[in-house]
Amino acid sequence: MQTVKNKQPLSAQVKKGLATAFTKFNAYQLAKYNRDGAIKLRDVLFLCHAKPNDGEQEATWKKLVDGTLEPPDTWEVALSSGVDKKSVWERLLSENKLGALALLRNLRNMQQAGVNESVIFTALGQINVERVLPFRFISAARYAPQWEPNIETAMLKCLNIQDKLRGHTVLLLDVSGSMTSCVSEKSDITRLDAGCGVAMLLREVCERVDIFTFSMKLVQVPARRGFALRDAIVTSQVHSGTPLGLAVKSIYAPQTERTEHLRFGPWGFREVDYCGRNLRPDRLIVITDEQSADGVPDPVGRGYMVNVASAKNGVGYGPWIHIDGWSEAVVDYIRALEDELG
Repeated sequence: MQTVKNKQPLSAQVKKGLATAFTKFNAYQLAKYNRDGAIKLRDVLFLCHAKPNDGEQEATWKKLVDGTLEPPDTWEVALSSGVDKKSVWERLLSENKLGALALLRNLRNMQQAGVNESVIFTALGQINVERVLPFRFISAARYAPQWEPNIETAMLKCLNIQDKLRGHTVLLLDVSGSMTSCVSEKSDITRLDAGCGVAMLLREVCERVDIFTFSMKLVQVPARRGFALRDAIVTSQVHSGTPLGLAVKSIYAPQTERTEHLRFGPWGFREVDYCGRNLRPDRLIVITDEQSADGVPDPVGRGYMVNVASAKNGVGYGPWIHIDGWSEAVVDYIRALEDELG
Protein backbone atom coordinates (compact mmCIF):
# COMPACT_ATOMS: atom_id res chain seq x y z
CA MET A 1 0.00 0.00 0.00
CA GLN A 2 1.33 3.45 -0.88
CA THR A 3 0.49 7.01 0.10
CA VAL A 4 -1.62 8.87 -2.45
CA LYS A 5 0.54 11.95 -2.95
CA ASN A 6 4.12 10.72 -2.96
CA LYS A 7 3.59 7.09 -3.95
CA GLN A 8 5.85 5.91 -1.15
CA PRO A 9 5.19 2.62 0.65
CA LEU A 10 4.59 2.78 4.40
CA SER A 11 7.09 0.97 6.58
CA ALA A 12 6.14 -2.15 8.51
CA GLN A 13 6.59 -0.26 11.80
CA VAL A 14 4.16 2.48 10.74
CA LYS A 15 1.59 -0.15 9.75
CA LYS A 16 2.10 -1.88 13.09
CA GLY A 17 1.59 1.40 14.94
CA LEU A 18 -1.59 2.15 12.99
CA ALA A 19 -2.93 -1.33 13.74
CA THR A 20 -2.30 -0.86 17.45
CA ALA A 21 -3.93 2.58 17.43
CA PHE A 22 -6.97 1.33 15.54
CA THR A 23 -7.93 -1.06 18.34
CA LYS A 24 -8.21 1.89 20.77
CA PHE A 25 -11.14 3.51 18.92
CA ASN A 26 -14.70 2.65 19.89
CA ALA A 27 -17.73 2.89 17.61
CA TYR A 28 -18.49 6.48 18.63
CA GLN A 29 -14.96 7.65 17.88
CA LEU A 30 -14.80 5.83 14.54
CA ALA A 31 -18.12 7.35 13.48
CA LYS A 32 -17.03 10.82 14.59
CA TYR A 33 -13.80 10.79 12.58
CA ASN A 34 -15.05 8.76 9.62
CA ARG A 35 -15.00 11.64 7.13
CA ASP A 36 -14.86 11.76 3.36
CA GLY A 37 -11.41 12.35 1.97
CA ALA A 38 -8.69 10.96 -0.23
CA ILE A 39 -7.95 8.38 2.47
CA LYS A 40 -10.79 7.17 4.69
CA LEU A 41 -10.66 5.23 7.93
CA ARG A 42 -11.64 2.04 6.10
CA ASP A 43 -8.58 2.52 3.87
CA VAL A 44 -6.38 2.74 6.94
CA LEU A 45 -7.96 -0.44 8.30
CA PHE A 46 -7.23 -2.28 5.04
CA LEU A 47 -3.71 -0.84 4.97
CA CYS A 48 -2.60 -1.87 8.46
CA HIS A 49 -4.43 -5.24 8.70
CA ALA A 50 -5.48 -4.58 12.29
CA LYS A 51 -6.99 -7.45 14.27
CA PRO A 52 -10.05 -6.75 16.47
CA ASN A 53 -9.86 -7.41 20.19
CA ASP A 54 -13.26 -9.12 20.35
CA GLY A 55 -16.44 -9.88 18.45
CA GLU A 56 -18.02 -6.52 19.28
CA GLN A 57 -15.09 -4.64 17.78
CA GLU A 58 -15.10 -6.93 14.76
CA ALA A 59 -18.77 -6.09 14.14
CA THR A 60 -18.03 -2.37 14.48
CA TRP A 61 -15.22 -2.61 11.94
CA LYS A 62 -17.50 -4.45 9.53
CA LYS A 63 -19.97 -1.56 9.73
CA LEU A 64 -17.10 0.83 9.04
CA VAL A 65 -16.10 -1.14 5.95
CA ASP A 66 -19.71 -1.44 4.75
CA GLY A 67 -20.47 2.22 5.41
CA THR A 68 -23.27 1.44 7.86
CA LEU A 69 -21.89 3.00 11.07
CA GLU A 70 -24.57 4.93 12.94
CA PRO A 71 -24.07 8.73 12.91
CA PRO A 72 -22.17 9.84 16.03
CA ASP A 73 -24.13 11.44 18.85
CA THR A 74 -21.91 14.52 18.95
CA TRP A 75 -22.93 17.92 20.23
CA GLU A 76 -22.62 19.31 16.71
CA VAL A 77 -25.04 16.71 15.30
CA ALA A 78 -27.43 16.99 18.26
CA LEU A 79 -27.65 20.78 18.11
CA SER A 80 -28.22 20.76 14.35
CA SER A 81 -31.30 18.56 14.81
CA GLY A 82 -33.43 21.57 15.82
CA VAL A 83 -34.21 20.27 19.32
CA ASP A 84 -34.22 22.78 22.21
CA LYS A 85 -30.57 23.61 22.93
CA LYS A 86 -31.01 23.58 26.70
CA SER A 87 -32.37 20.03 26.71
CA VAL A 88 -29.69 18.89 24.23
CA TRP A 89 -26.83 20.22 26.36
CA GLU A 90 -28.29 18.77 29.56
CA ARG A 91 -28.76 15.34 27.93
CA LEU A 92 -25.20 15.32 26.55
CA LEU A 93 -23.82 16.34 29.93
CA SER A 94 -25.84 13.81 31.92
CA GLU A 95 -24.89 11.02 29.50
CA ASN A 96 -21.22 12.08 29.57
CA LYS A 97 -21.19 12.55 25.80
CA LEU A 98 -18.96 15.64 25.81
CA GLY A 99 -15.18 15.40 25.76
CA ALA A 100 -13.15 17.65 28.02
CA LEU A 101 -12.27 20.20 25.33
CA ALA A 102 -15.84 20.33 23.99
CA LEU A 103 -17.12 20.95 27.52
CA LEU A 104 -14.68 23.78 28.20
CA ARG A 105 -15.19 25.42 24.81
CA ASN A 106 -18.99 25.41 25.12
CA LEU A 107 -19.48 26.72 28.64
CA ARG A 108 -20.60 30.11 27.35
CA ASN A 109 -23.04 28.46 24.91
CA MET A 110 -24.49 26.42 27.78
CA GLN A 111 -24.87 29.53 29.90
CA GLN A 112 -26.66 31.33 27.07
CA ALA A 113 -28.96 28.33 26.57
CA GLY A 114 -29.94 28.39 30.25
CA VAL A 115 -28.47 25.00 31.18
CA ASN A 116 -28.92 24.10 34.85
CA GLU A 117 -25.75 25.02 36.73
CA SER A 118 -25.79 21.88 38.85
CA VAL A 119 -25.57 19.74 35.68
CA ILE A 120 -22.59 21.78 34.46
CA PHE A 121 -20.83 21.60 37.83
CA THR A 122 -21.29 17.82 37.95
CA ALA A 123 -19.78 17.51 34.46
CA LEU A 124 -16.81 19.70 35.43
CA GLY A 125 -16.26 17.55 38.50
CA GLN A 126 -16.18 14.39 36.38
CA ILE A 127 -14.17 15.81 33.46
CA ASN A 128 -11.39 13.61 32.10
CA VAL A 129 -8.44 16.00 32.35
CA GLU A 130 -5.69 13.59 31.28
CA ARG A 131 -4.90 15.42 28.03
CA VAL A 132 -6.02 18.96 28.92
CA LEU A 133 -3.48 21.66 29.72
CA PRO A 134 -4.06 24.73 31.92
CA PHE A 135 -4.40 27.37 29.20
CA ARG A 136 -7.58 25.64 28.02
CA PHE A 137 -9.10 26.35 31.41
CA ILE A 138 -7.85 29.95 31.25
CA SER A 139 -9.71 30.43 27.97
CA ALA A 140 -12.86 28.78 29.41
CA ALA A 141 -12.81 31.02 32.47
CA ARG A 142 -12.56 34.11 30.26
CA TYR A 143 -15.88 33.24 28.61
CA ALA A 144 -17.60 31.91 31.74
CA PRO A 145 -16.09 33.92 34.63
CA GLN A 146 -19.06 33.21 36.91
CA TRP A 147 -17.99 29.54 37.03
CA GLU A 148 -14.28 30.18 37.56
CA PRO A 149 -14.10 28.40 40.98
CA ASN A 150 -15.48 25.17 39.44
CA ILE A 151 -13.23 25.52 36.38
CA GLU A 152 -10.22 26.02 38.64
CA THR A 153 -11.04 22.91 40.67
CA ALA A 154 -11.09 20.87 37.45
CA MET A 155 -7.83 22.48 36.32
CA LEU A 156 -5.99 21.67 39.55
CA LYS A 157 -7.17 18.08 39.18
CA CYS A 158 -5.52 18.13 35.74
CA LEU A 159 -2.26 19.45 37.21
CA ASN A 160 -2.12 16.88 40.00
CA ILE A 161 -1.82 13.93 37.59
CA GLN A 162 1.35 15.23 35.92
CA ASP A 163 4.73 13.56 36.52
CA LYS A 164 7.26 15.57 38.52
CA LEU A 165 10.10 17.58 36.97
CA ARG A 166 13.16 17.05 39.15
CA GLY A 167 15.51 19.75 40.42
CA HIS A 168 15.29 23.55 40.34
CA THR A 169 13.45 25.26 37.49
CA VAL A 170 13.37 28.97 36.70
CA LEU A 171 10.58 30.16 34.41
CA LEU A 172 11.15 33.51 32.71
CA LEU A 173 7.88 34.74 31.24
CA ASP A 174 7.63 37.55 28.71
CA VAL A 175 4.75 39.91 29.56
CA SER A 176 5.52 42.57 26.93
CA GLY A 177 2.74 44.19 24.92
CA SER A 178 3.08 41.82 21.96
CA MET A 179 2.32 38.83 24.20
CA THR A 180 -1.36 39.81 24.22
CA SER A 181 -1.61 38.70 20.57
CA CYS A 182 -3.11 35.28 19.83
CA VAL A 183 -0.87 32.27 19.24
CA SER A 184 -2.38 31.84 15.78
CA GLU A 185 -5.01 33.40 13.53
CA LYS A 186 -7.50 30.63 14.30
CA SER A 187 -7.02 30.63 18.08
CA ASP A 188 -8.56 32.73 20.84
CA ILE A 189 -5.66 31.81 23.14
CA THR A 190 -3.14 34.62 23.60
CA ARG A 191 0.60 34.16 23.89
CA LEU A 192 0.32 35.26 27.49
CA ASP A 193 -2.43 32.67 28.12
CA ALA A 194 -0.04 30.00 26.86
CA GLY A 195 2.72 31.30 29.11
CA CYS A 196 0.44 31.43 32.14
CA GLY A 197 -0.66 27.88 31.41
CA VAL A 198 2.95 26.68 31.46
CA ALA A 199 3.58 28.63 34.66
CA MET A 200 0.58 27.04 36.42
CA LEU A 201 1.70 23.60 35.25
CA LEU A 202 5.31 24.09 36.38
CA ARG A 203 4.10 25.41 39.74
CA GLU A 204 2.53 22.00 40.39
CA VAL A 205 4.98 19.59 38.74
CA CYS A 206 8.39 21.05 39.65
CA GLU A 207 10.24 19.99 42.78
CA ARG A 208 11.31 23.63 43.05
CA VAL A 209 10.35 26.52 40.78
CA ASP A 210 10.91 30.27 40.70
CA ILE A 211 8.72 32.28 38.32
CA PHE A 212 9.71 35.69 36.96
CA THR A 213 8.01 38.05 34.53
CA PHE A 214 9.96 40.49 32.43
CA SER A 215 9.19 43.59 30.43
CA MET A 216 10.60 46.91 31.65
CA LYS A 217 11.21 45.19 35.01
CA LEU A 218 12.23 41.79 36.26
CA VAL A 219 9.60 40.72 38.80
CA GLN A 220 9.46 37.53 40.84
CA VAL A 221 5.89 36.30 41.07
CA PRO A 222 4.48 34.84 44.32
CA ALA A 223 4.20 31.05 44.28
CA ARG A 224 0.41 30.99 44.10
CA ARG A 225 -1.68 28.26 42.51
CA GLY A 226 -4.22 28.14 39.72
CA PHE A 227 -5.90 31.33 38.56
CA ALA A 228 -4.33 33.29 41.42
CA LEU A 229 -0.95 32.66 39.81
CA ARG A 230 -2.32 33.77 36.43
CA ASP A 231 -3.60 36.99 38.00
CA ALA A 232 -0.26 37.62 39.70
CA ILE A 233 1.56 37.20 36.38
CA VAL A 234 -0.77 39.42 34.36
CA THR A 235 -0.77 42.23 36.97
CA SER A 236 2.93 41.97 37.87
CA GLN A 237 3.90 44.98 35.74
CA VAL A 238 2.99 47.15 32.77
CA HIS A 239 3.14 45.23 29.47
CA SER A 240 5.69 47.17 27.45
CA GLY A 241 9.12 46.39 25.91
CA THR A 242 11.03 43.12 25.53
CA PRO A 243 14.60 43.24 26.92
CA LEU A 244 14.93 39.47 26.61
CA GLY A 245 18.72 39.43 26.74
CA LEU A 246 18.84 41.56 29.87
CA ALA A 247 16.24 39.33 31.53
CA VAL A 248 18.27 36.17 30.88
CA LYS A 249 21.50 37.85 31.98
CA SER A 250 19.90 39.09 35.21
CA ILE A 251 18.83 35.59 36.28
CA TYR A 252 22.49 34.56 36.52
CA ALA A 253 24.09 37.93 37.41
CA PRO A 254 25.28 38.83 40.95
CA GLN A 255 22.72 40.56 43.13
CA THR A 256 24.92 43.66 43.17
CA GLU A 257 24.55 44.09 39.39
CA ARG A 258 21.84 46.57 38.48
CA THR A 259 20.63 47.98 35.14
CA GLU A 260 18.50 51.12 35.00
CA HIS A 261 18.74 52.12 31.31
CA LEU A 262 18.77 50.11 28.09
CA ARG A 263 18.86 51.08 24.42
CA PHE A 264 15.73 50.01 22.52
CA GLY A 265 16.91 50.34 18.92
CA PRO A 266 15.68 53.53 17.18
CA TRP A 267 13.68 54.48 20.28
CA GLY A 268 16.90 55.18 22.16
CA PHE A 269 17.54 54.59 25.85
CA ARG A 270 14.62 53.84 28.13
CA GLU A 271 14.35 53.30 31.87
CA VAL A 272 14.33 49.69 33.09
CA ASP A 273 14.52 48.12 36.54
CA TYR A 274 16.69 44.99 36.57
CA CYS A 275 18.94 43.57 39.26
CA GLY A 276 20.84 40.29 39.34
CA ARG A 277 19.34 37.20 41.00
CA ASN A 278 22.49 35.05 41.19
CA LEU A 279 20.61 31.82 40.41
CA ARG A 280 22.02 28.58 38.96
CA PRO A 281 18.94 26.47 38.25
CA ASP A 282 18.98 23.01 36.69
CA ARG A 283 17.02 24.51 33.81
CA LEU A 284 15.90 27.92 32.62
CA ILE A 285 12.67 27.96 30.60
CA VAL A 286 11.90 31.16 28.69
CA ILE A 287 8.40 31.73 27.29
CA THR A 288 8.47 34.60 24.79
CA ASP A 289 7.61 35.77 21.29
CA GLU A 290 11.31 36.69 20.86
CA GLN A 291 10.75 40.27 19.77
CA SER A 292 13.89 41.11 21.69
CA ALA A 293 15.32 44.60 22.06
CA ASP A 294 18.82 43.26 22.81
CA GLY A 295 21.09 40.28 22.25
CA VAL A 296 20.42 37.08 24.15
CA PRO A 297 23.34 35.46 26.04
CA ASP A 298 23.94 31.73 26.34
CA PRO A 299 22.24 29.92 29.22
CA VAL A 300 24.26 28.65 32.15
CA GLY A 301 23.34 24.97 32.05
CA ARG A 302 20.20 23.83 30.25
CA GLY A 303 18.14 26.53 28.64
CA TYR A 304 14.85 26.21 26.78
CA MET A 305 13.61 29.02 24.54
CA VAL A 306 9.90 28.51 23.79
CA ASN A 307 8.61 30.85 21.08
CA VAL A 308 4.82 31.15 21.39
CA ALA A 309 4.56 33.34 18.28
CA SER A 310 4.00 32.02 14.78
CA ALA A 311 7.23 33.51 13.40
CA LYS A 312 9.53 30.88 11.90
CA ASN A 313 12.83 32.55 12.74
CA GLY A 314 13.86 32.92 16.37
CA VAL A 315 16.93 34.08 18.29
CA GLY A 316 17.32 31.10 20.60
CA TYR A 317 19.56 28.77 18.61
CA GLY A 318 22.99 27.40 19.45
CA PRO A 319 23.30 26.56 23.16
CA TRP A 320 19.56 27.04 23.63
CA ILE A 321 17.15 24.17 23.12
CA HIS A 322 14.73 26.04 20.91
CA ILE A 323 11.04 25.15 20.60
CA ASP A 324 9.76 27.27 17.74
CA GLY A 325 6.01 27.74 17.82
CA TRP A 326 3.63 26.74 20.57
CA SER A 327 3.30 23.10 21.57
CA GLU A 328 0.68 21.91 24.05
CA ALA A 329 3.13 19.27 25.29
CA VAL A 330 6.15 21.52 25.92
CA VAL A 331 6.62 20.31 29.51
CA ASP A 332 6.24 16.67 28.43
CA TYR A 333 8.90 17.32 25.79
CA ILE A 334 11.32 18.77 28.34
CA ARG A 335 10.73 15.88 30.74
CA ALA A 336 11.21 13.24 28.02
CA LEU A 337 14.35 14.94 26.68
CA GLU A 338 15.97 15.15 30.09
CA ASP A 339 15.07 11.55 30.91
CA GLU A 340 16.87 10.53 27.72
CA LEU A 341 19.90 12.77 28.30
CA GLY A 342 20.14 11.77 31.94
